[in-house]
Amino acid sequence: MDISAGVVAALSGTAVEADPLAVLLLGPTGSGKTALSMALGERFGGEIVSCDSVAVYLGMELGTAKPTAEERARLPHHLIDVTEPDQPFTAGAYSRAARAALREIAGRGKLPIVTGGTGLYLRALTEGLFAGPERQQELRARLERSRQRHGEGWLHRLLGRLDPASAVRIHTNDTPKLIRAIEVCLAGRGPMSLVLGTNGRDPLTGFRLLRIGLNPPRQQLYERLNQRAAAMFAAGLVEETGGLLERFGPVKALDSLGYRQAISVLAGSLSQEAGIAAAQQGHRNYAKRQLTWFRREPDVVWIEGFGDEAETVRVAAELVQDNL
Repeated sequence: MDISAGVVAALSGTAVEADPLAVLLLGPTGSGKTALSMALGERFGGEIVSCDSVAVYLGMELGTAKPTAEERARLPHHLIDVTEPDQPFTAGAYSRAARAALREIAGRGKLPIVTGGTGLYLRALTEGLFAGPERQQELRARLERSRQRHGEGWLHRLLGRLDPASAVRIHTNDTPKLIRAIEVCLAGRGPMSLVLGTNGRDPLTGFRLLRIGLNPPRQQLYERLNQRAAAMFAAGLVEETGGLLERFGPVKALDSLGYRQAISVLAGSLSQEAGIAAAQQGHRNYAKRQLTWFRREPDVVWIEGFGDEAETVRVAAELVQDNL
């Protein structure tokens, strides 16, 4: 607000309203984001907006660590169980739905609390997505067949010829991103790095964002992840996965952590014990990648603890209170 606007407001006896606050809880899987979101939501009249690319799917319960039915009964939750596993739910679709949820929550005078570990979804929500060409399934299928014919590394070499700058940024084994980059280059008739520069993003406006990050001790985090992965299998993850396969087939949603290993157990390529160990390792690796991603987020206030610890709740609550 400039000085003249403030003077006019003061003289007229009215206050210039600030944008409403939205809290973003970041952190690796297993760091206690759900527990912290519940504590903050109950203290400040909040509602939870999930930021998880697997929790959006109905029927995928045990492998997603969704909030429990009891937790969802205590506070309103949004963007959980919104579509079937055989229906794609892109980052763009998430951004549109989550922004609508934030506006709806704030419009009722409640505090939106976004929590979850899918960095791409969070970035789509806060920064928007570039207006690139639409997906072309026929081209994507041809690129996938070409990858299978020429072997690993082929798509990365192809992108290197089309757009060297993007090839440096995208890992050689990240097939989905490589296919999208090549698709953008071909459809946009130019390097994706240039297309990104000429098609502006649509950042979130109308909210003040408070980013709180959880960074618990690494070894303790890994121990929790090991226990959680084992508990998922003990609770019936393999059986749940089998039921989903019968209903939907090997859809992309089932290529997520936990479900991927459960499929291998069902197929007989892994024993139950080996499947649990593979899921544990996968969750530990995922936590490392999440922390790397979230370290690039701007203006994050990091708390060195788990979200279910009293000191973490106290510090986070003070941050929220100071920003209301």
